[in-house]
Amino acid sequence: MREPRPGRCKPASIIIILAIPGNAAGFTLECVSIATEAMPAIMRSRYTLVMPTHKPTIGILTSGGDCPGLNAVIRAAVKSSERLGYDCIGFLRGYEGLVDPVSYMPLTARNTAGILTQGGTILGATNKGRFSATVGEDQRVAIDPALLAEVAATVRQLSICGLICVGGDGSLTIAQQLYEHGIPVIGVPKTIDNDLGATAFTFGFDSAVACATDALDRLHTTAASHERIMVLEVMGRHAGWIALHAGIAGGGDVILLPEIPWTFESICRKVRERESEGKNFTLIVVAEGAHLPEGGTVHRTDAKAEAAGYHQQVKLGGIGALVTAEVARRLDREVRNVVLGHLQRGGNPTTFDRVLATQFGAHAVRLIHEGRFGEMVCYQPPNIASVPITAAVRSLSRVDPASSAVQAARALGISFGDADERVSPFSDRCLDDTASRG
Repeated sequence: MREPRPGRCKPASIIIILAIPGNAAGFTLECVSIATEAMPAIMRSRYTLVMPTHKPTIGILTSGGDCPGLNAVIRAAVKSSERLGYDCIGFLRGYEGLVDPVSYMPLTARNTAGILTQGGTILGATNKGRFSATVGEDQRVAIDPALLAEVAATVRQLSICGLICVGGDGSLTIAQQLYEHGIPVIGVPKTIDNDLGATAFTFGFDSAVACATDALDRLHTTAASHERIMVLEVMGRHAGWIALHAGIAGGGDVILLPEIPWTFESICRKVRERESEGKNFTLIVVAEGAHLPEGGTVHRTDAKAEAAGYHQQVKLGGIGALVTAEVARRLDREVRNVVLGHLQRGGNPTTFDRVLATQFGAHAVRLIHEGRFGEMVCYQPPNIASVPITAAVRSLSRVDPASSAVQAARALGISFGDADERVSPFSDRCLDDTASRG
């Protein structure tokens, strides 16, 4: 470390951020405070202490579950910030990095180079801890005012002129509460579930659908070879977007969604119909949040989190095994269950997600530069726009049972477990159109 120039105060200690090989992105980040007198002479002579600059600073954090495309947002935000004259710092482990012990790292074009194609997030993320604003389907929880005050103090002390919060429904609900507390916040929609309102798509969704579709492609060949019924459980929480899109793209025969009531009788009828046509295998895609015929979902709670006083969303999952067991019992057939789980969150982002995430990151910086806080960037094809965060988290975006995608699937004979799929959804419409033309 070089001796301070005359007239400058010699720092009593410095913060060193260590990059240690370890995590999925390649490094584990550790912040260490070291007294300068305790540093070896070799270090004091070799390293130059980087003193704070007077540039305005933009903060960024990634919260909630991870998904492909997070690093693309970080990279775009950093590159856009630098070109506008801002410094950029990233808070570690989501909102937890904003409060004691505050943890962050400087972000530059140099240390974010090469992360565009990487899955995960170099900043880390968590969907547990002291910040939790959702506990179920459309259920909101207020953040502790003491935590909000701590965040405000951190933002003030670090001279942050804008904080980019990248997250899904729960994370953006937290962001809105920060904004209401006077913190300059911009939201970026992230979730594989695609369940945020006000945006046509969230990044991460396309990558998750690609993963689920690939799984169906592979299950198709083994199911046909062994004449089996295969059940694939996919993520999506209380929205059926992943199941719907992957089911159509992967040639599913039955798709069970949270938005459409279904029965085991309808599932079994579809299997028998296929067998009567000489098709002795069936692919069933079930969303983790699909409601059982008698009502309710299959889920579990985090007992440790509840004991610690943290509000947590219920952990959906297990409906695939239940469907597998019941169909096997009713049809006396061999049925296998596959749960994709976190495979849908991992891996590199698709081309679509890279482009969408990059645009989100760049336009989030634009909103900060324009002083439009409390807004969330969104995709309104073909452009990137923005809406108040409240518009995005007011209610979940769910599959419309009468949507064109559902109608197209029914027209192909795909069953949603609720009706006789042998009747085309277009039949009445075709008759009405013919009568009107006559």
